[in-house]
Amino acid sequence: MNPMTQKVAIITGGSQGIGAGLVAAYRRQGWAVVATARAMKPTEDPDLLTVNGDITESATAERIVGEALRRFGRIDTLVNNAGVYVSKPFTEYTAEDYALVAGVNLTGFFWITQRAIAEMVKRHGGHVVNISASIAEAANSSAPSVLTALTKGGLASATRSLAVEYASRGIRVNAVSPGIIQTPMHSADSYEGLADQLPPLGRVGQVSDVVDAILFLESSPYITGEILHIDGGQTAGH
Repeated sequence: MNPMTQKVAIITGGSQGIGAGLVAAYRRQGWAVVATARAMKPTEDPDLLTVNGDITESATAERIVGEALRRFGRIDTLVNNAGVYVSKPFTEYTAEDYALVAGVNLTGFFWITQRAIAEMVKRHGGHVVNISASIAEAANSSAPSVLTALTKGGLASATRSLAVEYASRGIRVNAVSPGIIQTPMHSADSYEGLADQLPPLGRVGQVSDVVDAILFLESSPYITGEILHIDGGQTAGH
């Protein structure tokens, strides 16, 4: 692949689950990928750069973008996949819970997106995809998660705001809003007790459902400011 024309994606939270699925999918599409997480396994793939770091720190964002530019010379897409979820009754959240959830879901998004968009503006083109969560719109009393609603709902609002602000400069900003997605971090058995919480389609989603949705947005140049729900009808049912 010509390094001057090969597209480059940065994927946060790229070590497992949806993030790992995205890394593999973008590589299959021929993209170079910069994958970041607290602990990334080393790779011998010359078109995959792994960067370890705490996404909540602005210095980490600076390093990720800097290393992406040094290795590949451009940034075409940023997927803000890193996220944390803590479900507790509202009054039981601790200061540590708040710092963790806000730090990863909002602060981490803010620093790396600011830095990536600054580079995209120079080339008059780029795409940012944020990962929201259907529970931010379709609250569930059996799974109280105000911190998720606060932070992931904020991401959805920021998606629309950035899409409008940067449309004239060739940058698209979209989001996907997953519902219950089965990931390798939890055994298949752990999803069997969800019968009363399942969405209208009657089953949980797969990592591939989210990955395919992001690739759809990637290949849709006239879509920006969209929040694409990957939730089996969960949001529609509310």
